[in-house]
Amino acid sequence: MIKIQNLVKRYGDLVALDHLNLEIQDGEIFGLLGPNGSGKTTAINCILSLLKYDRGTIEIMGKEMRPDRYDIKREIGVVMQNVAVFEQMSVEENISYFCGLYVPDRKKCKELTEEAIRFTGLEDFRKTRPKKLSGGLLRRLNIACGIAHKPKLIIMDEPTVAVDPQSRNKILEGIVELNRQGSTIIYTSHYMEEVEQICTRIAILDHGRCLALGTKEELKSMVRSDHPESLTLNDVFLNITGKELRD
Repeated sequence: MIKIQNLVKRYGDLVALDHLNLEIQDGEIFGLLGPNGSGKTTAINCILSLLKYDRGTIEIMGKEMRPDRYDIKREIGVVMQNVAVFEQMSVEENISYFCGLYVPDRKKCKELTEEAIRFTGLEDFRKTRPKKLSGGLLRRLNIACGIAHKPKLIIMDEPTVAVDPQSRNKILEGIVELNRQGSTIIYTSHYMEEVEQICTRIAILDHGRCLALGTKEELKSMVRSDHPESLTLNDVFLNITGKELRD
C-alpha cells in the first residue's frame, strides 16, 4: 500500500526525518508510535504530499505520490487529531459536504452519507450542530467525515483524544470494522493499550528514524526480560527509545 524509501526532511538544521524507510502492506492496521518530535506528523504530511521533502521517494498503491496525484488522493481518508468540521452545518450536512468532495454523483453521495451516519452511530444527531455534541460524538463526526467516501487508505492521527471510555471503545470497534471491510489504516495514538489492541504491525519512530518494526509479539521479543509474559508495549517502547510515550 505504501512504500517509503530514504525519506529526508529538514527544517533548517533540524532533521525531522532521517532516511526513513517504511513499508505498509495492504489490509493492515499499522500503528505509528513515537515520542513528541519523533517525526510521526512530518511523515504523515509527507505521505499526504502536504510537505515537500529533501530527498527520498513515497509510493502509494504502486504509484509515486505527488501534490497533483488526485487519483491517489481520492482513495485516501484523513482523520486528524484536531476536529475539522463546520460549526454552522448539521452532522448530516458536514458528512455530505466532505463526501461530496470525492463523490460528485449526488445520489451516491447521499447513500454514502447515510451509511457513514449509521456506521458511526449518529442517527439520532443528524440534525444537530457540532457545538451541541459531546466530545465523543464530535470525534465520531470527525471520523464519519473522513471515511464517508470509502477510501482504500485511512490515516487516523489520535482519533480518541479526550473522549470517554464508552466512546473510545465505539471508535476502536469502528476502526476494526473499517479494516475488515477492506481499508488499510495508519493509526497513531498516545494510548499504548489501543495500539496493542487493534494494530497488526507497529513501527516505533524516534529522531526521524524507524527504530523497531513488527507485530506486538515480535517487538516484545526484542526486550530481554526475566518475565517476558508480563511485558507490555509500553515496556518495549521505553526500552527502545529510553522515553515515555507521553513526554
